[in-house]
Amino acid sequence: MASASGEASAAGGGKVACAAWIRRRDEKAAAARVFAAYGRAGAAGSPPAVEVLGFDSQECALSPSPLARAVLGEGGAGDAPRGIAVHPAGDELVCATAKGCRLFKLIFEEFTVRIIPRDAPPLESVGPQKCLAFSTDGAKFAIGGEDGHLRIFHWPSMNVLLDEPKAHKSFRDMDISLDSEFLVSTSTDGSARIWKIDEGAPLVNLTRSSDEKIECCRFSRDGMKPFLFCTVAKGSKVVTVVWDISDWKRIGYKRLLGKPISTLSVSLDGKYLALGSHDGDFCAVDVKKMEVSHWSKKAHLGSPVTSIEFCPTERVVISTSNQWGAELTKLNVPADWKEWQVWLVLLALFLASAIVFYMFYERSDSFWNFPMGRHQPSKPWNLLKESPPVPEDQTSW
Repeated sequence: MASASGEASAAGGGKVACAAWIRRRDEKAAAARVFAAYGRAGAAGSPPAVEVLGFDSQECALSPSPLARAVLGEGGAGDAPRGIAVHPAGDELVCATAKGCRLFKLIFEEFTVRIIPRDAPPLESVGPQKCLAFSTDGAKFAIGGEDGHLRIFHWPSMNVLLDEPKAHKSFRDMDISLDSEFLVSTSTDGSARIWKIDEGAPLVNLTRSSDEKIECCRFSRDGMKPFLFCTVAKGSKVVTVVWDISDWKRIGYKRLLGKPISTLSVSLDGKYLALGSHDGDFCAVDVKKMEVSHWSKKAHLGSPVTSIEFCPTERVVISTSNQWGAELTKLNVPADWKEWQVWLVLLALFLASAIVFYMFYERSDSFWNFPMGRHQPSKPWNLLKESPPVPEDQTSW
């Protein structure tokens, strides 16, 4: 585990209140560039701000000083960051505060990064928001407020697709499906609802018993199995329940972390879930087996884990808590196959097939070794006691 500047730093200021990854695809570069976005609370002499830090995948570490920084306000409680959502293209981010949401443009140059504030009137005076989410294709953006107000916008036009002031009592969690067709939202009262985004209307309420509370929610991301994962609390017991999104019926459940859950996340490739607890632990779960593959105990000692974000290119996560700020953790899970490794295996299989074919050709008694040309035996037809065929007349016309 590597600490990620949870305490105030000389360059940044106060503790990290929220964090997210930024993935930049550069046509000139062989691989995507990865950065981290921090929402840092204010401290004495340092107002709250949004920062961009570089990420070193070899060292599994973030740059000690931010590459760019944008101040959120004068330092009042209303300007403190509460959440960050980064556009999938990596060129914009939205930071939530108690007043509303702030939009920033990210400009990445060869050696520098710039953060430029942008006007976004539909987002600036919406009040405190609990949930922010971009769709995978980046065409939709949704926010869920402490007042239970749900807003879904088309991006970047900011045209309203859905505006429901009484979606919930107060938002608990939210996520958008991989195909951008559905949005799932949960409330602090334990209810959960599915929304049809293009129609701008609620579709179905997830079923639960009177003593159950549906808390955290995430859609699957592997593109093959359309599932919905939710943590469900029943008294002191918490399980992770799987719904089939074709009919919104429960498929099964499993107890994974074994303690109250504060946050849930899923990797971009859909292979892992991450569950954070109220006492500072978190685990990573292999979705295919639904078994715990990594466990970090006391990552945020005694403080609820408020968010966990998977790195888009490495098995690394950023987790945050109000008391300890941000922590960078390399997951102890099996390494993924790289693209060059796959091609190397295919090349090895091709060469092995060629060698086997060559050996078969050299040693086999099949027609491949039938004598040809001058090496054919003389008078082979005598063996059959037949006359050889008469050749055709080869004279020219």
